Amino acid sequence: MLGLPAETECIEFKEAKNDYGFDKIGKYFSALSNEANLNRKSAGWLIFGVTDKPPREIVGSNYRNTPPGLDRLKKKIAHNTNHQMTFADIHELTVQEKRVVMFEIPPAAHSIPTTWNGVAYGRMHESCGPLSLHEIDRIREQSLPDWSAEICDNATMNDLSPEAITFARAKYKEKHQDLATEVDEWDDITFLNKSKVCKNGKITNTAIILLGKSEAGQIVSPAIAPITWVLKDDEGFEIDYAHFNSPMILAVDKVFEKIRNLTVRHISEDTLFPIEVTQYDPWVIREALHNCIAHQDYRQSARITVTERSDSLMFTNRGEFIPGTVQCIIERDTPPDQYRNPFLANAMVELNMIDTIGSGIKRMFKKQRDRYFPMPDYDFSEEYFVKVTIPGRIIDEKYTRILIQHKNLDLMDVIALDKVQKGYPLSNEERSSLKAKKLVEGRHPNMYVSKNIAAATDTRAEYIKNRSFDKQYFKDMVIAYLEEFGEAKRKDIDTLLMDKVSDALDPEQKRQSIKNLLQEMRRDDQITLVGRTSGAKWVLFDESNG
Repeated sequence: MLGLPAETECIEFKEAKNDYGFDKIGKYFSALSNEANLNRKSAGWLIFGVTDKPPREIVGSNYRNTPPGLDRLKKKIAHNTNHQMTFADIHELTVQEKRVVMFEIPPAAHSIPTTWNGVAYGRMHESCGPLSLHEIDRIREQSLPDWSAEICDNATMNDLSPEAITFARAKYKEKHQDLATEVDEWDDITFLNKSKVCKNGKITNTAIILLGKSEAGQIVSPAIAPITWVLKDDEGFEIDYAHFNSPMILAVDKVFEKIRNLTVRHISEDTLFPIEVTQYDPWVIREALHNCIAHQDYRQSARITVTERSDSLMFTNRGEFIPGTVQCIIERDTPPDQYRNPFLANAMVELNMIDTIGSGIKRMFKKQRDRYFPMPDYDFSEEYFVKVTIPGRIIDEKYTRILIQHKNLDLMDVIALDKVQKGYPLSNEERSSLKAKKLVEGRHPNMYVSKNIAAATDTRAEYIKNRSFDKQYFKDMVIAYLEEFGEAKRKDIDTLLMDKVSDALDPEQKRQSIKNLLQEMRRDDQITLVGRTSGAKWVLFDESNG
């Protein structure tokens, strides 16, 4: 028999002869990823087809051994982990003529525990449970040196922009109004020390980024800190662009001036007439830009980009989203435990560029909600990039009316409704909450506006179209067809039912729904299939052909 390693914190064996719970796999993914980090291993391993009690034996596993097999599992796992982590690889082996599945799990990222549905798991002897606090602290303490706090040995006050320092003083006085008179008495170096931009009179990387002259960027090379604004047409072609270098504290307003914040017409139930608003709230634009500056990984030598299209703004910065999920930030409504650039973030707080209580992202969502506009979209799909898109138009007026009529909806429900509007998948918790409030109907992943809301928003026809008919109605149609014509090929039944199946389904999902219906009628001895392959025909069941 093949020699098998002992089960350790980083290796877990399961028989999984036929199936294994998806949530259990997710918890082990988190646990083995965290243990691999703590034990400095290149990977953790979850292995199916092997007994988990000694003496260990290979018994084989049929887990996802039929199409679509394991193909979709990586994507499903990524939907429930922070930073969309998933398996490094899935290996299917044949050992002793038996199938063994080996899930290769990457270690948790430096200083960031891997979570499953917001919870960090670990190994507890032979079981899996929440990671202990001291182990969470061990991972979080793996912080990298703060690049933004490093001293620029060759830099002097001559490398900083007097205009930027003057502007910074004004922002500091906004933040610290009780010190306004005193601030005017400080010389520049005293001000920079007290505002936490410099250290003991020495110029830091933060000082160069926020207040440095344009030519001072070479001091922090190869790190760079420019912002690029790009205007694209509806087909994605560049129409215009501009680059903005340090000082970043002044560059933000220059970028803002480039953005075409057009006026759009907006529905409202408070008046019979449409009202006019700008596409974007100015505070939201500045907050998104300030977040990019605060969280950019400057060591990657990459630009911050602002991409403007006719209906959206997209902000991109380099570096993973350290909190893991936006939901975590909004629900906790507290400062993040970690920043990529703590020194820079603290200086930006002192200069009133970002807040100190961690509510900036939540406020962005509330601003959009109060304007009845779609929610910001955070995209972490591209490794080591954060993309935030701010919609600048109403996507679906039905959902806008829901927000107008339900002003007291919880923000998390508003975000979930926004996902329905955009056709994004919902978590189990989001689906349950929206259904409990009777805001949506339908089956996952094809949710649609509920009957009550449809009645209130004049979308009754679309509701009926999406709802489809009940299963018995379809069965009666199939039986009536076979009674009339004696037989039917699959394409005949598709023609009969396709336009009556819910329009919330795409064509492939409609075909699968019809297939499931026919299989159920076959199991219930209502119909049977005669013949094979393309020549097969459905007929009514009787003893002679059953």
